[in-house]
Amino acid sequence: MRVTHEVPLAPLTTLGLGGPAAVLFELFDPADFPEFVALAGNRPGRPVCLGEGSNVVVGDAGCAGAVLRMSTKGIRMTGRTAEGRVLVEVQAGHPLGDLVDTTIAEGLTGMEMLVGIPGTTGATPVQNVGAYGQETADCLVEVTAWDWESGRMVTLDGAACGLGHRTSVFKHSRRWTLLSLVFALRRSELSAPVNYRTVAATLDVPVGSRVPLDEAAQAVLAVRRSKGMVLGCSGTDDRSVGSVFLSPEITAAQAERLRARNAPVNHFPDGSTRVSASWLIRQAGFELCTPIVTGVRISSLHYTLVAEEGATATGFTRAIDLVRQEVLRRTGVRLTSELDFL
Repeated sequence: MRVTHEVPLAPLTTLGLGGPAAVLFELFDPADFPEFVALAGNRPGRPVCLGEGSNVVVGDAGCAGAVLRMSTKGIRMTGRTAEGRVLVEVQAGHPLGDLVDTTIAEGLTGMEMLVGIPGTTGATPVQNVGAYGQETADCLVEVTAWDWESGRMVTLDGAACGLGHRTSVFKHSRRWTLLSLVFALRRSELSAPVNYRTVAATLDVPVGSRVPLDEAAQAVLAVRRSKGMVLGCSGTDDRSVGSVFLSPEITAAQAERLRARNAPVNHFPDGSTRVSASWLIRQAGFELCTPIVTGVRISSLHYTLVAEEGATATGFTRAIDLVRQEVLRRTGVRLTSELDFL
């Protein structure tokens, strides 16, 4: 474990914003975690856990408490379920992209649509990371975590994680620090059904088709790049957190009204009905590249916010509020940010 003081956090996030950590702990070996628990007890409040910083806005003043950068790595096949799915144990700090690549190489289906999503594997249950028809809830079996409330190690099964649409019991909570995860994946050379039209069109196959795992992954990457949703792919919109806003849940009456305007309204696995946040932002009058506040604008490729020269964390959160207010005024639908604010 490495311990450093007054460490700038901006370079550790994809937005490149925010002040320093009073003390930063970087954990490489899971065996050192008890030492971190003891040292973190000397800092104010519960610690903040930072993976690859791809879904966070760090405040301009930084963090006074302990910040843990989870850098543990490792993937291990541990057995099979009664249904024959392969159990894969992963350390929380392991890059999600590498895990997805590994599962594809091993001929395991269940995560191939998550290709191109930045961050650590430990972050996936926090907001039930998902894309193009797959989400963490589909394959998560259990997590091992430190419970700061009870002061002990716990194992939570998938149901206890409370996974919903981009949420969980871990979201906006500092009670738990996730240490390792177990997924159950099916052995197959073919992907899950390709249910998103844009991905199917890229593959030139009918919606619902199954294709070789690597072909599905490459098609998803192509779609994500076209939207600037792969880090480093655009050259101009790289200071990004991907989608800033959740697709908001709407009532039946709102759904009927929005469908009449040709809005993309869809039913989600958690039983909710939601409308595309990007569509709402566009309907509110925002165009690609529209400046919102100094240093923050709409992306040139997708209806989300990106930072550039002159941006601050305060300005970015102000831009979020301005977009929310205008969307509510113009469409009657309230947006919610999916970011974590440190």
